[in-house]
Amino acid sequence: MTDTSRRSRIVAAARAELRRPILHPRTHGRFAIGAFAAVAVLTALAVLIPPPSSEAEALKSYIKAHAQSFIASRHIAAALPLRDSYDASPGIPTLMASGTNHDWARLVMLYAGWPMTEANVTVMTRWMRQENGAASWWNRNNPLNTGAGGFGTYPDLRTAAESVAKTLKTSPGYAGIAAGFASGASTEATEQAIWASPWATGHYANGGHWHYTPVDEVKAPGDAW
Repeated sequence: MTDTSRRSRIVAAARAELRRPILHPRTHGRFAIGAFAAVAVLTALAVLIPPPSSEAEALKSYIKAHAQSFIASRHIAAALPLRDSYDASPGIPTLMASGTNHDWARLVMLYAGWPMTEANVTVMTRWMRQENGAASWWNRNNPLNTGAGGFGTYPDLRTAAESVAKTLKTSPGYAGIAAGFASGASTEATEQAIWASPWATGHYANGGHWHYTPVDEVKAPGDAW
């Protein structure tokens, strides 16, 4: 039983005692005693059973009785947030501004949507050297000697790169080359696909006429772009 319920029952009993009628003079003494006792009970209630506190006071008392604290060590180092790593590939204006044979190889990859991996760029620059040599790789703005029996021309090197990318991606005879570049395969795998394709009638002697030394970076004249 709660304090409030107990208090209510005691108060009700005491008030009932005070209201009892006097039935006989002999009962007067007993009534007086009962009334005195009721008054005493009501007086004691105020002392023994205090009135219930408000919700705010009850909450304050609970917090005080169950207070908690937290102390952080000043020696704990703050954790740095983790961020995903990222890189960026050069765009068309950047490659044209640099303007080397290696940049043209990357431009072909960009137009075709293939990765500009070291293996892909190595194969493309070797292929360009086989067709036009490294010193004048931009000859007729046609680094891979496409069209017109290998003697075609393009208005600029950017157009040539876009045309080569489209040809390699759409011609069934060059599907193996496109697959090698698209997957970033090893230089050996992509080069073998070039030799097996109809790109060169002699098939580069199945690799016998292929050169593997590093290809120097050579910048084309500005008007070639």
